[in-house]
Amino acid sequence: MTERFLSRLSLRADPSVATLAPILFDAAGRHRSEASRRLVWTLFADREDRKRDFLWREDHEKRFYVLSTRPPEDRHHIFNVETKPFEPELTPGDRLVFSLRANATISRPHGNARSGKRDDVVMAALKAIPKAERAEARKVIIQREGLAWLRRQGVAAGFDFDDGTVAVDGYEPLTIRGSGKSSLMLSVIEFDGTLTVREPEIFITKVIRGFGRGKAFGLGLMLLRRPLS
Repeated sequence: MTERFLSRLSLRADPSVATLAPILFDAAGRHRSEASRRLVWTLFADREDRKRDFLWREDHEKRFYVLSTRPPEDRHHIFNVETKPFEPELTPGDRLVFSLRANATISRPHGNARSGKRDDVVMAALKAIPKAERAEARKVIIQREGLAWLRRQGVAAGFDFDDGTVAVDGYEPLTIRGSGKSSLMLSVIEFDGTLTVREPEIFITKVIRGFGRGKAFGLGLMLLRRPLS
């Protein structure tokens, strides 16, 4: 398997760097994933034709986590960087605590195309409910459809979980950039809980590739740790 690195990044506290925080983290009127994406890219853009070879996400403490094929290089001295090799040693039956922010979608038929358009799983389910009842049903649907999507991921990616061990929250449709017909919009669901590894090699391969869509914008990276007890 190709070598991988897991890094934790935070903005340096230097006054010259701290002046960037309002620009990066107080992006009123638009989601800051676009600004954050560009900031993370500074660590890997060593040439103009470089393709993205990393996953990343931002946490609620304004830190970034990155899973990459190359160690990040802080050429502009913006970050505090902690990097270690990503070398999980797993066996069938291992239990792991996980956190995942994902763009959960489902394919729907489109004409004669074998693979149809992608729909946000929550919005797809809400469309089947009368508009007057959607607000009341929303929370139940987020939980139900989020868990159903995650279970489908687990079938393909070699892990299982019990519904009661996973919290589904933070559903939010996001406009990444643009407006109107030219806008880029993604929806996000946050999953936090415990899973059981069924097939370690398949599972790690999927973790490296990421879950769902929108990976360029900080989605799809599953963070893992061993339970504390």
